[in-house]
Amino acid sequence: MKTVLLTIAVSFLVAFVLGMLLGLFKKIFAVEVDPKVSAIREVLSGGNCGGCGYAGCDAFALAVVKGEASPNGCVAGGPSVAKKVAEILGVEASAGSKKVAFLACAGSNECAKLKGEYNGIKTCKAAQQAINGTKICSFGCIGYGDCINSCPFNALSMGEDGLPKVDYKKCVGCGKCVKECPKHLFSLLDATTKGSIAVCSNRSENKPQIKKNCSAGCIKCCICEKKCPEHCIVVSNGIPVVDYTKCTSCGECIKACPDKVLHLAQQIISA
Repeated sequence: MKTVLLTIAVSFLVAFVLGMLLGLFKKIFAVEVDPKVSAIREVLSGGNCGGCGYAGCDAFALAVVKGEASPNGCVAGGPSVAKKVAEILGVEASAGSKKVAFLACAGSNECAKLKGEYNGIKTCKAAQQAINGTKICSFGCIGYGDCINSCPFNALSMGEDGLPKVDYKKCVGCGKCVKECPKHLFSLLDATTKGSIAVCSNRSENKPQIKKNCSAGCIKCCICEKKCPEHCIVVSNGIPVVDYTKCTSCGECIKACPDKVLHLAQQIISA
């Protein structure tokens, strides 16, 4: 019995001494933190999405206080968070436009032909490295959902047609999917973008083969260029590119496109 009591007493004594030493070391080696950093950290979204360009919310908060990052850099928080951060810093908040993710591919299961049965690791990156993607169209979406798994806001889901779908009520434009997609099919658009946009990334010069590989592919016929009354669309590197400072969303290029590649951005983003 005495041995048990002695063991308990020694254990408590050792724990007490260790606790005191830890507390002492904490004071000795404590790093002073600017209260503004903590205050900013508290008002951030907490998503640690990296959309600000930093490793996480802690790193961003420190960068803002140091003057290395803009107060409106938290894409997940948007204007409301930017305003709070600016108030903490005592500066005027600048309005930043909200960004959203856009997928430039319509190569669904029905439209795009597969190379064959893929038996490797079921990730887009693995399939890209192994066989340059699962579809005959080397520019098409692989469809294993690396982008979905990377989204910290659950704004992406896989559709029944085999293509990722963006929930624009949840998307904050953090850019995770843009970085994750090995085919580089995602881009960030201003949420207020209005005008025609191409839902295709096939830049192949082999026009006859494009339709054989994917019935939704752009065949570079350039009819959109000719039909645009504002002359604001040009086929550049195989893809129709629009000058949104001129585009009036008249829809003439959309009506003329034989491949139905062009759509109004505002209709996609608000979907």
